[in-house]
Amino acid sequence: MTSKISPVLAQRFPRNSGKALLIDPKESGMHFRLAVFLVLALTTPTAAQPNYQFFEPVQPPRATQVMAHRGMHMLAPENSLSAVLACAPDYIEWAEVDIRLTKDGRHVVIHDDNLERCTDGKGNVADFDLADLKKLDAGSWFARRFKDARLLSLVELLTAAKGKVNLYLDCKRVDPELLAKEVLAAEMERQVIVYGQPEMLAKVRAAAGNKIPTMTKFPLKTMTFDSLVKDVDPAAVEIDPDDVTAELCKAFHAKGIKVQAKVLGEKWDNATGWGKMLEAGVDWLQTDDPAGVRFAEVRRRIPNFPVKISYHRGANRYAPENTIPAIEKAAALEADYIEIDIRPTKDGKYMLLHDGTLNRTTNGKGPIRDSTFAEVAKLSAGAWFGGPFAQTRVPLFSDGLTAMGKKSHAYLDAKDITPADLLDAMRKHELVERSVVYQSKEYLAKLKALEPKVRPLPPLRRADQFEQVAATAPYGFDSNWSILSAELIAKAHKAGIQVFSDAMGANERIEQFQKAIGWGIDVIQTDHPLRVLRAIELFKQQNP
Repeated sequence: MTSKISPVLAQRFPRNSGKALLIDPKESGMHFRLAVFLVLALTTPTAAQPNYQFFEPVQPPRATQVMAHRGMHMLAPENSLSAVLACAPDYIEWAEVDIRLTKDGRHVVIHDDNLERCTDGKGNVADFDLADLKKLDAGSWFARRFKDARLLSLVELLTAAKGKVNLYLDCKRVDPELLAKEVLAAEMERQVIVYGQPEMLAKVRAAAGNKIPTMTKFPLKTMTFDSLVKDVDPAAVEIDPDDVTAELCKAFHAKGIKVQAKVLGEKWDNATGWGKMLEAGVDWLQTDDPAGVRFAEVRRRIPNFPVKISYHRGANRYAPENTIPAIEKAAALEADYIEIDIRPTKDGKYMLLHDGTLNRTTNGKGPIRDSTFAEVAKLSAGAWFGGPFAQTRVPLFSDGLTAMGKKSHAYLDAKDITPADLLDAMRKHELVERSVVYQSKEYLAKLKALEPKVRPLPPLRRADQFEQVAATAPYGFDSNWSILSAELIAKAHKAGIQVFSDAMGANERIEQFQKAIGWGIDVIQTDHPLRVLRAIELFKQQNP
């Protein structure tokens, strides 16, 4: 007589054993109950956290991933939906966010236990219902353009981030059972890591049936390596950089546990600190400078990029355009070129401004030519972008050139400056042979007559203008993206002319960048340097 196993048990048992377990449900009493217990004991995972398979928002995935502290908080209010979702277009895999409980037992996304710093409210988060917190302005403190930003519930955040960016949930004060329920209901268990003390994590895992990955700090005062691995059984550990070693990373990796280094603060959140963490073999880096980490990490793998990158108006994604912070950030990211726009004041001082008027990027009004240097120097050139830049001013042209340092090349858009004055500034900053000048071919002819060594960059708007523009003996073309082709680039190179192009708007896509790199473009100018960086990674994978 052949014994039988119930369909449910038959489905569960084979996943953990190559042997068949046969049970006759008609068998009575203790023997049947004991058999069922053995099946459940053998098939229920007791250590499912190691080697946890997370969702990979960036494909193909990178060995070392970046966690943006409170999201991309340099370009949007921290912990806001804008800051979190901004990770995706920059190919940043993770956003770290902070979770707290409201008075009515709901989860809200905010770091501080009080409201003053990041909203227009006052008092403690725990003293307000979620509905009342949702009425607060959570964006104007950062910049007026975010006045409609509101505090997020955890449910809202999970829904918005699904399929886009993974979330590190820093549990400041939570209801473990509710948190587990919310994550599972959103089907986000593969897109989160829950961080906290072991006691709280145990409750989350129990409520979630061990389906939600957890992470705690190491070392813990009360736990050794072995006890943490055995008793906490985390999917990952967070280690302060002072404690990170290659041996420790290897030990955790041998147990199937990922290692996250929290490199916040001046001591570690820099190229030297990142390098040490990468050498040690960490899996994740939590940082306030995700762009810096990503460029540093890729440059370790790809020392020689197949294309040069020009930062449009400086690193204008991370700081206000045409300002010293934007220029310094571009230089810190080792920009090949930093593009800036030059215009004069009423009294003849040259300053950096793209538009002819002050209206869009300052708190001033009217044409810059109608204002004196003293008047322009009082204006904020950064408040529109974000609170940290409220005191940032419209810089002098000369100060902008100094901020570039000695490595990056200048891409000078001579909007409104005489050739003689431009050349004088280039000579003072030793930029004659370390810059390109964009303007009309007539302007560039005058400039080259004054100094034959300058590197002119006239526009090439149509392919049928090639011979006409090439006859001016330019250093390069600033070609319209729409006319780029392998044939045009090869033709330019044969004539000894480099090809630059602005990839703005709809063209600012990985596929477009890869295509142009394959054609041999020399310089891509961009508002999104991390997209170009990703295209470089993929191109080199396909063309080692």
